[in-house]
Amino acid sequence: MSPVVTQTSPGNLTQFEYLALNSPLNLSDGHARQELTPTQGRIIDELPSLWAEAVKRPVEEVEREAHRTYFELLGQRSYPATDGRVLSCYSSSVAMEIFARSLATATDAIALVHPTFDNIPDILKGVGLRLVPLEEEVLHGGDLPADLLRSVGCVFVTTPNNPTGRVVSEQRLRALAAQCAEHGVVLTLDTSFRGFDTRAHYDHYAILEESGCRWVVIEDTGKLWPTLELKIGWLVSAANVGLPLAKVYSDILLGISPLVMSMVRRFAEDAAGGGLAELHRFIATNRTILRERLADIPGVTFPDPDSRASVERVHLGERTGLDVWTALREHHVYALPCQQFHWARPEEGAHSLRIALSRSASSVVKAAEALRSVLLAG
Repeated sequence: MSPVVTQTSPGNLTQFEYLALNSPLNLSDGHARQELTPTQGRIIDELPSLWAEAVKRPVEEVEREAHRTYFELLGQRSYPATDGRVLSCYSSSVAMEIFARSLATATDAIALVHPTFDNIPDILKGVGLRLVPLEEEVLHGGDLPADLLRSVGCVFVTTPNNPTGRVVSEQRLRALAAQCAEHGVVLTLDTSFRGFDTRAHYDHYAILEESGCRWVVIEDTGKLWPTLELKIGWLVSAANVGLPLAKVYSDILLGISPLVMSMVRRFAEDAAGGGLAELHRFIATNRTILRERLADIPGVTFPDPDSRASVERVHLGERTGLDVWTALREHHVYALPCQQFHWARPEEGAHSLRIALSRSASSVVKAAEALRSVLLAG
């Protein structure tokens, strides 16, 4: 049963997303829910043969091929391929839980980018870590304050960020890694939306390895392809990370299905053959549809003009996101009010909604028209 969410007690963002799961106009969660492309449909037709192949082959071999095709698709050619530093999880949230439990054995404080999706701070707080907000403007603006780095054991960055879409540049990552190496701080990246933005396709692992810092990266296939929640979250780490990641991993799971790994490999191969560029055009078209339908409404703005992620924030002017969310439910349309993204100061997100764009164009049109109607009605 889905958790109960009321207007006066919104709970967390995932609870909002639960309410939308059965709606045909669910533009709430960031998971991929658009139709399969023709070539992706043919991969689904291959599942019986992928099953038969996965039964016969060593799991390690299947996993290694999935790693290679996915990481190289997104430019990550320097990922640690050979020494067991890539742990395969059911989802990025499971990878996050393993990371959090491991980190809690070494420190009691973490600097976390603000805003970001609220299950990240919830998981980190759940293992007893003290969270220090790291504002995006500070993160992207220059060197981090030395006092901040002395006060925490880890700096956690989401890039591209959810919901803003901001990407840590190559130059900025190099500087962050150098600072973290200097202060003995773990640098952790959540790159779950990396696939949508070519500006995030430079080789992060080359920079991290060269820096000498202790680092962890969480990768996620679940945002890219509409695979009915069959996905992989990868937990990748430095050789010198100094955290019991493998031990905590073994406390939680043995591994993931080689069938899912084989399917991810085939989807990554399809993406490398032109599917990823097609996805980028698809998301850009849906973003244009949404912006054009709402552009002339008084008070409405789009605070992330350069975002290429599969989500879009809409600032509602004087209207609150929770009020608009409630009105949209009357049209059977679901989006996310943004208070909880601003986990340290929820009031900063009180007047925004986040719209998921990995949906059919017709769903985006219908939802945009419903949102337009609600906003014009006051």
